[in-house]
Amino acid sequence: MVVGFRLADVVQLRKLHPCGGDTWAIVRLGADIGLVCATCKHRVLLERSVLERRMKRFVERGAESSPAIPLSAP
Repeated sequence: MVVGFRLADVVQLRKLHPCGGDTWAIVRLGADIGLVCATCKHRVLLERSVLERRMKRFVERGAESSPAIPLSAP
């Protein structure tokens, strides 16, 4: 099952970070997902498949992206 991640989503992971926090904000999307710990602001990159396995739940959902706007007018 593919999880639809959005920028600014806040997710809870199954294991605690060494700082004691378990919530992370998504700051980068792609093949690797960039996360920032909500407690200590540590940044990590996880593969999408790894994040899907480690994620427990969404704490907060980010805004949906707006539809693509053409760069040039016809």
